[in-house]
Amino acid sequence: MTREDGFHINTIATIATPFKQKFAVPRQAKLNTAKGVISFTDDFDDINMLKGIGDYSHLWLLFVFHQTMERGWKSTVKAPRLGGNATMGVLATRSTHRPNAIGMSAVKNNGIHTIDGKQKLVVEGIDLVDGTPIVDIKPYLPYADSIQSATDSLHRMRPIPQRPVEFLDEISPRLLKACEQHSDFERVVREVLSQDPRPAYKQNIESDDKTYKVTLYNLDIGFVVSDGIVVVTQINTI
Repeated sequence: MTREDGFHINTIATIATPFKQKFAVPRQAKLNTAKGVISFTDDFDDINMLKGIGDYSHLWLLFVFHQTMERGWKSTVKAPRLGGNATMGVLATRSTHRPNAIGMSAVKNNGIHTIDGKQKLVVEGIDLVDGTPIVDIKPYLPYADSIQSATDSLHRMRPIPQRPVEFLDEISPRLLKACEQHSDFERVVREVLSQDPRPAYKQNIESDDKTYKVTLYNLDIGFVVSDGIVVVTQINTI
């Protein structure tokens, strides 16, 4: 990625995740336990880069919003946590529409694993779309990065939903099959849907018979909201 003013950033790796689309990706990495597998590009596939990384329980991932960067940036953006209509300055948000399309996430470090014959880094608690380019990895340092006095007035105004999630009895065979393919499937579905991924202006609607769909792994999951409960109605192989 090269800019006219001379800056150059290399993609050092990509991450494989269950999230095949932006819709329903957890709003922040800490809010789920989905795993991601980081594979390094040929130019940076050097295990020495990871020497000592096991000393840290958590890591910072710096990445590129590759699916939205071509749309450019906006000085103000609609803030989902304000209901989806009110705007804030882009630098006061975690929006993808930034002057430089760079994001960062703190994730749990699950260590180096040999997968398909290569050394890969496995992380947990991710909020990245499958295939996201990684441009840097840094250790998370609690003494420096955790600020106990930090405040977030938006969270008090509009906390992230935590809705109960249920599966229709008639799709139990499909759920069982999905869990055989992906051992964490049910847990990830519950974590993602409990946050109510519907548009912000609909999150105060307790019954919504529209079927929404989210893709996780190789499966399409359909859901509705009924009496405040997210009900999974469909699980279909793509």
